[in-house]
Amino acid sequence: MAIGRFLLCLHSHMPYVLSHGKSPHGTDWIFESAAECYLPLLDVLDRLRSQGISPRWTVNISPILGEQLDDPSFKAGFEEYCREKIEYARQDQEKFKSEGPMWMLGVGAMWERLYSRELEAFQNQWGRSITQGFRQFQEEGHIEIITCGATHGYFPLLGTDESVQAQVKLGVESYRQRFGRQPRGIWLPECAYRPAYDWKSPTDEAEHPWPRKGVEEYLRENGLEYFFVDSHMIRGGEPIGTYAAQFPQLAELFARSKSMFTPPPEVRSEYEHYALPNGVVCLARDPVTTVKVWSGEVGYPGDARYLEFHKQLYPGRHRYWRISTNKADLGGKEPYNPWEAFDNIAAHAEDFVQMVKATLAHYKGQSGRMGTLVSMYDTELFGHWWWEGPEFLYEVARVMARDGELEMVSGGDLLDAEPPRHSITLPEGSWGEGGYHSIWINGDNVWTWKHLYQCQRKLRKMAREYANGPAREVVLQAARELLLAEASDWQFLISTWAARDYAEVRFADHVARFDRLAELADRVHEGQAMTPDELEFLADCQSKDAAFAELDLSWWANLDNPVPVETLR
Repeated sequence: MAIGRFLLCLHSHMPYVLSHGKSPHGTDWIFESAAECYLPLLDVLDRLRSQGISPRWTVNISPILGEQLDDPSFKAGFEEYCREKIEYARQDQEKFKSEGPMWMLGVGAMWERLYSRELEAFQNQWGRSITQGFRQFQEEGHIEIITCGATHGYFPLLGTDESVQAQVKLGVESYRQRFGRQPRGIWLPECAYRPAYDWKSPTDEAEHPWPRKGVEEYLRENGLEYFFVDSHMIRGGEPIGTYAAQFPQLAELFARSKSMFTPPPEVRSEYEHYALPNGVVCLARDPVTTVKVWSGEVGYPGDARYLEFHKQLYPGRHRYWRISTNKADLGGKEPYNPWEAFDNIAAHAEDFVQMVKATLAHYKGQSGRMGTLVSMYDTELFGHWWWEGPEFLYEVARVMARDGELEMVSGGDLLDAEPPRHSITLPEGSWGEGGYHSIWINGDNVWTWKHLYQCQRKLRKMAREYANGPAREVVLQAARELLLAEASDWQFLISTWAARDYAEVRFADHVARFDRLAELADRVHEGQAMTPDELEFLADCQSKDAAFAELDLSWWANLDNPVPVETLR
């Protein structure tokens, strides 16, 4: 008899890094994730299927990631990437044969076989379509795929309701086209939520507050049934470090948001799911098991036997060393032993499952009912950052399938099995550091929001006035540039210094293209013809930033909005 339910949600996302021609964006990021994460995950699902196991994982593929994976330039580029990795592995082996050390020869052969296998699986098993591989597993009932904001825009801070609306509507529409059905759930980018209240720009102290819709309203309007939040959101805890001294407008926003939050009459639990007043359901991340999988310091990925991520052999960038006891000393890394590493995975999977069972058994003992433990992770953790991660997921599913006391469910399964028993209101927040917005707006990246707010207001005006006129094609491309600029990844990379220069350049490029396209749209709308240089610029934008071939400008127009444009500052 089951003591509880286990829901694994994997969030798969990549900002627009695909290169079309002469200006590479950083395409290796998506090639690496495809080879190290997405294809291994498909292989895990295929192996589980062959054993009669349906793990019912909830898998998010963000629309902008799906656009890239389905792009012909990705497919051709990925095949070439695999061939290069195979060739580098062969070159490494030749070097090791002549110069040593001999232990590296075997690991080099492992890389050659691995990338050869990935290339063969991509071309033959999955028909050069990773997204359709996942669709196959959904149609067979093994997983549930959910959607996301179109380009991973950070909903609480987007400056117009229309921008949030477009992110959600495009997320739903692109899902329908790619997976042939209506999505039931959505991954809110960065698990960031904002209730309805009188909002004002966090970058303009002089702005007057105006009424904004809550995130759940957009979800309900678009047929979405559930979303995920961090545990502090459902418990009503106050976010840490709202940095009121540096951003008094944000402190004011939080105060307005908090006034809409109803303190719980009882202790809320992340092992329950709750309905918001409009019926949309929220599910919360379990904090107990999260750290064991997420943390490289105290969790499984930091085990000394696993592959070291940071030390690579150039020029091929294959990895030959293990994490070792001294994690900080790259020079002292010891040889990687794949057999020893993979022999260790089963024990970690067993430990994880026992922890899940203990947590759910404790909750059942307290509440007298079955709870649901929600584990939420970035897909890219499994395989990219933690090389052995996909095999860990495979072993976890196998252990749970034979255990008999845990029921593996998707988000949709949970709602079908048990409608929420309680209603809830949520405060504003995210799953980021401190639980609020500090990663995505701070002194280092606040300038990005000033640009975005200007662009968002301008696009709303163009969508209302130019949508059916001669400037339509220009406005459509401007909308694509704004969508790409809205990705929360740029603020994250700037804040964390992970790839700060790259993020700043990419963001500035999309904004600069939007500004020039907006100026061009104004002139075309007034009856001016485009010059040869302007036509070439538009074509370059359409080629370079080619995501989402079909857009509906009415998503940004919101003609029924009763608030005059001039007051929506």
